[in-house]
Amino acid sequence: MSRWTNILILLLTLPVWLSCDRDVTPPETEWTTLFDGTTLDGWTPKIRGHNFGEDPLHTFRLENGLLKVRYDQYPRFDETFGHLFHKVPQSSYYLEMEYRFVGQQIEDGPGWAWRNSGIMLHSQDPETMSIDQDFPDSIELQLLGTVDGEPRTNANLCTPGTHVMFGSELETDHCIDSTSRSYVEDEWVTVGVLVHENQWLDHRLEGVSVLSYHSPQLNDGTLLTQGYIALQSESHPMDIRHVRLRPLTDDEIEQARSNQLDALQTSGGREP
Repeated sequence: MSRWTNILILLLTLPVWLSCDRDVTPPETEWTTLFDGTTLDGWTPKIRGHNFGEDPLHTFRLENGLLKVRYDQYPRFDETFGHLFHKVPQSSYYLEMEYRFVGQQIEDGPGWAWRNSGIMLHSQDPETMSIDQDFPDSIELQLLGTVDGEPRTNANLCTPGTHVMFGSELETDHCIDSTSRSYVEDEWVTVGVLVHENQWLDHRLEGVSVLSYHSPQLNDGTLLTQGYIALQSESHPMDIRHVRLRPLTDDEIEQARSNQLDALQTSGGREP
């Protein structure tokens, strides 16, 4: 074999060797930590009545490795709803958060907000919110704890400024219950949500699906394919231990597409 033949073989096989040494596709299990207990870098508050980035009463704070939502510096709540926004908009992902409700609701908090908070998905840009806007236009994964021992589902859906579809029908009710069990105060809860653009969203508790729907959209019918993630403050204290996110696998994306197509071909909407 000639020297030039050897060189040609080397040049032809070099790209293969290089691709074996460097896998450019992230592993399916690779997580990105959004909150790890050490910093709030990448998160910015928007509190009702204040400009984006202002949190004068320290509603969201880092203490003892936890992201704490607190109201001890509030003279009164006065519907001062707040949201802590992550800086990067997302479109297709699996989000997981571990949290618990603690203590007592601030005295003048709304009755419906007792052990009530949420994760806002596909949210509008916080810099476009008006200064007195209560909630961003978004899809809310609602977090609820029990009240006086009465059962209360968790990982529900609420829709500030938005609608979704169940089956082939548009759902316009503001809040929809999941099928979950009740969760008590101080119980650490692992909540997750699979989001694929405007095709499929699936709420999960301890890894089990409790509510799914498709075609999230603004009230004017504009489909939501991406948006910001935000954590809510609605007047009841809570602790958050971790927040992390991973890309969807190819199988999850294909299943999301299939789920939406199947739903659209279903006659009717949500079961009452």
